[in-house]
Amino acid sequence: MSAITFNQLSFSYDSIDVLKKVSFKINKGEYVGIVGPNGGGKTTAIKLMLGFLVPNNGSVKVLGGSPVLARTKIGYVPQINAYDKDFPISVMEVVLTGSLAKLNWRGKFPKGERERAKKLLTEVGLQGFENRPFGSLSGGQAQKVLIIRALMCDPDILLLDEPTANVDAKSEEAIFAYLKGLQGKKTILIVTHNFDAIIQNVERVLCFQHEVSSMLPKDVCAHFAIGMYHKPGGHSHG
Repeated sequence: MSAITFNQLSFSYDSIDVLKKVSFKINKGEYVGIVGPNGGGKTTAIKLMLGFLVPNNGSVKVLGGSPVLARTKIGYVPQINAYDKDFPISVMEVVLTGSLAKLNWRGKFPKGERERAKKLLTEVGLQGFENRPFGSLSGGQAQKVLIIRALMCDPDILLLDEPTANVDAKSEEAIFAYLKGLQGKKTILIVTHNFDAIIQNVERVLCFQHEVSSMLPKDVCAHFAIGMYHKPGGHSHG
């Protein structure tokens, strides 16, 4: 069974077409990069996968059914700038928000959930950070915490929206190395503008520019990276 299927899917905001008759499949356990210009439909596609948007035409299936029903099986990592850094919350509290579905009727987490959180934090080099204010972390540390939060529900699918947009090169390398270790165990979709990281890490690339083309990383050359931001026949600037 494929993890995610878009079938002749179209979506528009008011009268602006964002996705036009898009069809693609992502297999279970596949590691896929999503690239394309701003406004090309990348974030819209993620919202459709999460069931936050409904297609105008066509369909999207996640794990063989409706995205809304599959939502508990998806770990979502938002862009770090979408998070309120002044909100008074500790690293452990942020991580445990990934386990809210497991709360019992008394509002308690199952035994072992905190230990699991500590183990995952150790895996990304953040042992001992549990009680630190989330807002005090660097961009790279905060992003790692959000990845761990997404993994707390033991998802089948991990969706990451620009996870390395505001982090330094060393942190970016560490994040991609960690994701590499999850390859084959989870279906991983990563939206990024970093073509080098995509080419070195993923198995396949989906290029969004209102329509979607699928290609192997080796075919996403630097020329294409520049050219994809221009309509065919348009003049390239640089």
